[in-house]
Amino acid sequence: MSSEHRAILHVDMDAFFAAVEVLDNPELKGKPVIVGGTPETRGVVAAASYEVRRFGVHSAMSSYRALKLCPHAVIIKPRGGRYGEVSRQVMEILERYTPLVEQISIDEAFLDVTGSEHLFGPAPDIGRDIKRRIREELQLTASVGVAPNKFLAKLASDLEKPDGFVVIEQANAAAVLAPLPVGKLWGVGKVTERELADIGVHRVGDLLTRPREKLKDCLGSYTDTLLELAQGLDDRPVETEDAQKSIGAETTFPKDIADREVLRGWMCKLVERVGRELRESGMRTRTVNIKARFPDFTTITRAQTLPAPTAATKTIRETALEMLMERVPKTKPLRLLGVSVSNLVMPGEGQLELFPDEVEEKAEALDHIVDEIQERFGPDALRSAGTV
Repeated sequence: MSSEHRAILHVDMDAFFAAVEVLDNPELKGKPVIVGGTPETRGVVAAASYEVRRFGVHSAMSSYRALKLCPHAVIIKPRGGRYGEVSRQVMEILERYTPLVEQISIDEAFLDVTGSEHLFGPAPDIGRDIKRRIREELQLTASVGVAPNKFLAKLASDLEKPDGFVVIEQANAAAVLAPLPVGKLWGVGKVTERELADIGVHRVGDLLTRPREKLKDCLGSYTDTLLELAQGLDDRPVETEDAQKSIGAETTFPKDIADREVLRGWMCKLVERVGRELRESGMRTRTVNIKARFPDFTTITRAQTLPAPTAATKTIRETALEMLMERVPKTKPLRLLGVSVSNLVMPGEGQLELFPDEVEEKAEALDHIVDEIQERFGPDALRSAGTV
């Protein structure tokens, strides 16, 4: 279906963890609230209320630095079970309007309401009704974007946070996009943003004025996708929860590899990719899987269920490496290696706390810091020793 004939919403809860804490403890209303670990445990900020964001505090920042910026901030330990409970209540409201709900993290989701407009009215009316129901039933606020595709809907929900409501039509998408920083486009991180700046591309509109070949020197195979996004084009469908059953990465080697230490290095690199994507999805995994293919194309898979759901790269890496070294025959080289995580759950499902134990808390805290550094300075800015 062409994006011009779709009605997509993006619903994003405002400062979700912090908002839930204020909901449960009204004495926190109006105060700078940080949800995360304490400086003593080398914790990081998992969520920040808008009151504390004014001081420059943001998620993934160390709690130590956050308190330097805002010494009177209130730090609250995350309560995964409670956030999961409220998240399910939010999703239940969304599912009243359409079965096509793609939850992309604990506090945000896409909805395809194209087929629901004859029941509930135009998409903007549905978006406003969703905001009203979330406010009345849960005493929380959400920012909602309405557009003909996922990219524009997510962009719209972010333009006027908190408690925002923005509609972007396909006809005015290019005009809305043109003055925005090019970093607003999906796939443009800090490194790519600097490379584009070197060729004079600072705003989204600048992309459309540069020769395609010059852009290809900078963007490679991603050029065409980025040019489409710059025009507000995005044909990806909204995928229901059942669509995302696993997250994985694999590689086929130019030459078969027998050296187990070299294979360990490849596995570490693949796990880093999977771990980061898992954390970006807002999910946790219960099962780690590996895949190995031999020169004769024989393929084997191995799986290990974890004691508790996790999003920590360290736990996934240790489990994957143990299976590689102990459960994959060493008599033949490999032509392909892969790793995936499955049995994905939202934080709080099947556990009382956001972090199963102190070890997992520290591991995930470190992962979030690494994610932040790699997002700002590129994937090679900081790597685990196993990938070097």
